[in-house]
Amino acid sequence: MRAARLVFGYDSYGNTCGQRNEPIEGVRLSGLDHTDRKFVFFLDPCNIDIIQRKIKSMALCVSQCPTEELATYYDLKKFAMINGSELCSYELPGHKYPSLPERFEKCPKLPVPQSKALPVFNRCTPVDISCYAKFAEAVVTFVSDNSMLNRLIAGVAASKEIIVGLCLLALVLSMILMVIIRYISAVLVWILTGLVVLGSLGKSAFCAFPKLRMAFILSSFAHPNLECRIELEYERDPSWCFCCVMLPISIFLLLQGILLLLMLFMRKRVALTIALFHVAGKVFIHLPLLALQPFCTFLALSLFWVYWIMVLLFLGTSGNPEKNEDTGLVEFRLTGALQYMTWYHAVGLIWISEFILACQQMTVAGAVVTYYFTRDKNKLPMTPILSSVLRLVRYHLGTVAKGSFIITLVKIPRLILMYIHNQLKGKENACARCMLKACICCLWCLEKCLNYLNQNAYAATAINSTSFCTSARDAFMILVENALRVATINTVGDFVLFLGKILIVACTAITGVLALNYQRDYTEWVLPLIIVCLFAFLVAHCFLSIFEIVVDVLFLCFAIDTKYNNGTHGREFYMDKALMVNCMKMVFWWKECGIEFAIVMKVAEVICY
Repeated sequence: MRAARLVFGYDSYGNTCGQRNEPIEGVRLSGLDHTDRKFVFFLDPCNIDIIQRKIKSMALCVSQCPTEELATYYDLKKFAMINGSELCSYELPGHKYPSLPERFEKCPKLPVPQSKALPVFNRCTPVDISCYAKFAEAVVTFVSDNSMLNRLIAGVAASKEIIVGLCLLALVLSMILMVIIRYISAVLVWILTGLVVLGSLGKSAFCAFPKLRMAFILSSFAHPNLECRIELEYERDPSWCFCCVMLPISIFLLLQGILLLLMLFMRKRVALTIALFHVAGKVFIHLPLLALQPFCTFLALSLFWVYWIMVLLFLGTSGNPEKNEDTGLVEFRLTGALQYMTWYHAVGLIWISEFILACQQMTVAGAVVTYYFTRDKNKLPMTPILSSVLRLVRYHLGTVAKGSFIITLVKIPRLILMYIHNQLKGKENACARCMLKACICCLWCLEKCLNYLNQNAYAATAINSTSFCTSARDAFMILVENALRVATINTVGDFVLFLGKILIVACTAITGVLALNYQRDYTEWVLPLIIVCLFAFLVAHCFLSIFEIVVDVLFLCFAIDTKYNNGTHGREFYMDKALMVNCMKMVFWWKECGIEFAIVMKVAEVICY
């Protein structure tokens, strides 16, 4: 019955269209037999409540939607006599429509527009949607110039083929970048290092020459007497110049020096990041199906969201009928335990969405672990991705569910605080606003940290087949032991991936400008270009996020490999040659691997020969 309300619709008296109905106590005209009346008809379909997002009109069940415009009550009478579909309230006989005094309140507003039934949901909707102009005007109130809006829409419509082509280009570029980024990662990293060095030298020169510094300060303001003021203030109180000018510049210079020293000190760890990127590129060559993970995840999320929306619609029609004392009509409202089902459903949306994303991380981690700990890459399983999915379904669903639930427990309070902050915007005092923002920021940081720990816990689970808590503990200990490496990989690696996203967006945007300039039938090509750039960034983010997961899993495997193996007989390394050479360099410079010099030379001999 409740599902039928959603599919077939119901009238304002609580009757479901297309079936027999039980009478509702205290509601007249309820309990009618609507077996032959299968369509929902609104007396005033254009009366839309924008705030409540619903049609403010009496609804009736009719046997046929009006197939032509009905301008008078005689037309309503003729339509009822010929088609047997009465469009006024049930108690009004069709042959008396023109003479009844109740026709103004209980008959449709004239003229009745031509309507057509929606497929499946059986609602009569006007064929001419111009009656929704007021609703559309409210939606686009942010646009002050309607002609500009028309030109923008015309630009999108005229360039739809180009938009689709550019979106496909962004997709292809993202997949290509995942393979070739191992070749350009070193260039991007050292460009970053060079920019930091040049920036530090420039700021050193800026602070070393007072005349240059004073000229810059004076050029930053447009007051003609500023130079005289500064000289006067300096003569009156020299400490003023020190506090307002020299001290901030000195602090900034000190920070730049520290950053430069960190870059020089961590250059070998930067080399480890480059080596991980190189090996990650090899992973995608041996496991090309990893590139399809964003599609699979998007498909799973889309199916779940469609299911979630359908359940939400069913919940909206599952309430008990109650009579509205003001209008005398029936409304279905959730009462009792049902009114809390919406909140339960909302929590389910967050949890299951996080669960699907965690399944993606677990699948990728399992495949990468299989690749890393297989010495002979020619003996990899036929389908490492499928094997990882099967292991996930058979052994690790509880691990993924627990990790995603922890994220949900942090995300829900943050969303609640964000909702409270938006509701109280402009009403709370400065202290309360600051506290809310601080709490939201702290929860956001905690969520990001837990996400990163969960991802490494899934990798540890794929390696050791341990429970979630045990894997999280082991992963946390490994990350703490390699804190500097983790910091380098996260900062430098994220910057390289960000540059990769910018590269894809830039290439797509340049191609879009060249393609759109050939279109001479419209002038507004900015909106299509913005749409394409947003889509390109979204696609690049999805694909490079998979690459980031691969790099993180490879690092955890590398850290475990160097912790439990030393290159001797029976304890050989599993790592790739690029990582092994990097490890040898770190042995010579920092001795972090704990391998004797003879063993290092033996490993080098194995690599070289």
